[in-house]
This record gives sequence, C-alpha cells and structure tokens, in this order.
Amino acid sequence: MIKTPEWPRTAAIFGSTGGIGHALSHALAAKGCETIYCGSRQGIEPSGPRLVPFDFDLTDEASIKAAAEHMKERPPEWVIIATGILTLPDGRGPERTYKRIDGDAMGQVLALNTIGPAMIAKYILPLMPRADRFVFSAISARVGSISDNGLGGWHSYRASKAALNMLLKNFALEIGRTHKQGVIVGLHPGTVNSDLSEPFQTNLPDGQLTKPSDAANNLLDVLAGLRAEDSGMVFDFKGEAVPA
Repeated sequence: MIKTPEWPRTAAIFGSTGGIGHALSHALAAKGCETIYCGSRQGIEPSGPRLVPFDFDLTDEASIKAAAEHMKERPPEWVIIATGILTLPDGRGPERTYKRIDGDAMGQVLALNTIGPAMIAKYILPLMPRADRFVFSAISARVGSISDNGLGGWHSYRASKAALNMLLKNFALEIGRTHKQGVIVGLHPGTVNSDLSEPFQTNLPDGQLTKPSDAANNLLDVLAGLRAEDSGMVFDFKGEAVPA
C-alpha cells in the first residue's frame, strides 16, 4: 500500500517571490497546509488564502531574527529556503575561468547563497520541536557537488553551493543530537524556467527545462518521503542523493 504523504500544517518559504518559491507557496496551500509564511524583501507577495507574507533581507541578520520572532507562536513544521543568485544584478557571473574571478562579486554570491541561509538556520532551527519530525531545507545545486564536478568553472556559484551543503551537513549533525526526528537537507530542483536560469536556457535538450509548478511539486514530494536518516544530504528532484 502506498503511504499518503503527510503535509505540514505550517510552513515557511524564504524567497517566495522567485519562480520556485512562489510555486512552492501555492503548492503547499493546495496540499492543505494551513499557514504558509511567505518571505520576501518587500513582504507583500505572494498573497492568497493561507499565505502570510513577511519581509526579510538575506544580508540583514536583524531582519531574519525578526522574521523568526514573527513565527515563534506558531513555528513552521517545514522550512524551505528558496533563495539564490547565479548572476549578480550588474551582470557579473558566473565566471568560466579563474582569470575572471572578482573578489567583490564572489563575496556577494557567498553572502546570498551561503551566509544568508546560515543566518536563517541560526534563528529558525531553535524553533523546531525536539520530539516531532520537522524539515529544514535549502535549494542547492548539483554543481555544488565536489566529486561530481567534471567541468570546472562557475567558481563563485559552485563554491557557494558546496559551502551551503557543508553547512547543512553540520547543522544536521549538531541538531540531530537533540532532535532525533529532524530532517535537514539540500535540494537540487533541476533546471527550472526562472529568472536565475533564463540566461542559460539556450540549447538545452528538450524536456530538461522544468516549469516552476512542476519543480515545486517534485521537491515537496521528495521532502515528504525523507526521514531522519536522510538528514545532512542533498537530494535532487527525483529523490536521488546528490554526491558530496
């Protein structure tokens, strides 16, 4: 008998105005989640039944702390960090050679892809229950895998995602000592039709580009099937482990 997925009653999406984050917010509502905290810099989108917007800035620790305080009375059972940057707003990145590495640009990528999610963990993980299952996840990328890297390039992005994966492993080990049912994982959504991937969609093989709504449902299905022993790993949209 196929077990019916157990969807959360409360959830939080950090980065709810991006393609994947927006789709995740509405997919969770469609699955019956009662309260979905939807975080963005403006704090006004998306809107709709069960969606509770809040504002935060990945580079402002105080705003992340305030967001956690906002959720304290009814903490999310599932948390998904759906933020990330590949190309900076000024057009820099991703670097195809080490000769193009720019320290300032690399710092910005690490701040958004690695340090920001770490700050979210700092303030959200203390809200998680000790005795019950919870999920804390962040959108990562297969290119963050060190052992699976056969092409090189994209230095700042690869490094930021590899560092994110290491942090998720660290958090899983630490919190697993006291929260035996917790699940902390990275997620590789595939190539999703979004602003992040738009400059790199040329010449993609047919069928490789995924709609945000499909990507969201794929990732939610993966999270629903994970257990405590999976904590600390990275999984793709098919539920397969991504090599470290």
